[in-house]
Amino acid sequence: MESSEGLLRQNQLDGMAAFLAVAEEKGFSAAAVRLGVSPSAVSQAIRQLEQRLGLQLFNRTTRSVNLTEVGARYLERILPAVRELMAAADDLGAESEKPAGLLRLNVPRSGYMIALQPVLRKFLAAYPDIRLEIIVESQLIDIVSRGFDAGIRFGDMVERDMVAVKIGPALSAHIVASPDYFARRGVPKHPRDLLEHECINFRHVTSGQVERWEFEKDGERLELNVGGRLTFNDSAVLTQAALDGLGIAYMINGYIDRFIDDGRLVRVLGDWSPPLEGLHLYFPDRRGVPPKLRALIDFLRTEPVTEQPATDVWVVAD
Repeated sequence: MESSEGLLRQNQLDGMAAFLAVAEEKGFSAAAVRLGVSPSAVSQAIRQLEQRLGLQLFNRTTRSVNLTEVGARYLERILPAVRELMAAADDLGAESEKPAGLLRLNVPRSGYMIALQPVLRKFLAAYPDIRLEIIVESQLIDIVSRGFDAGIRFGDMVERDMVAVKIGPALSAHIVASPDYFARRGVPKHPRDLLEHECINFRHVTSGQVERWEFEKDGERLELNVGGRLTFNDSAVLTQAALDGLGIAYMINGYIDRFIDDGRLVRVLGDWSPPLEGLHLYFPDRRGVPPKLRALIDFLRTEPVTEQPATDVWVVAD
């Protein structure tokens, strides 16, 4: 024997709003005005409901519309449930306009340190009903299948079927080392001079390739495979190695600016530094963007990036 749930068909709920409006307004025209539809649409909805139920719910005359006895009993039975459904819809409608709930982001370390960390405190203060879960990983993933609302990556890594919004500061390559290193080994005047220096290499986690150092000036472009005895796959450790005077590092601006400002790192060959692809926040579809994500997008696009106090974490790139 089928359960009551099995007997319920999806379209059995159709027409209930029209039935309730006609019963309360005592007329098809007044019900149509209330529902914002035509009187013929209301009449058709009632006819279809009566056909599904096998009952006549209204007595109709040219001058009045009144509930039949069985219609009155039907109204009494469904009224509490319909009121509850309408209240739930109203509540969800109000909720859908309010930035609230859990917002899940997938970001690389650089994305967090450069674009999110400087503004995160202000964002949380501005939107107390939003909770953030930020998963930090270098690998490119399918954010949809993993249940993320959005991701952050460099623009050239974002899939074409995603909507991408540029965030964070403009980025460029920085050649940096500690003052102690340059005092011991001299300052390179041209990118090719780096081939005679201890350069700290970076191996990308995603591709496994060692990063090539790119330079550009006055139409001249260079791409170097620099030498050096140190190679890291972690940007925090690489930055620390540069701070420790172990060699020259090829970095991006953003989080390392603080170390240049306080003199712990020195930038050279600045006129050879080409602009780099900036960070982008990306998500699957511009239609139906939830308010919590829209709030973050608008915040990241309008809030100026300001530096946070220095900490013992030096993460700048993946």
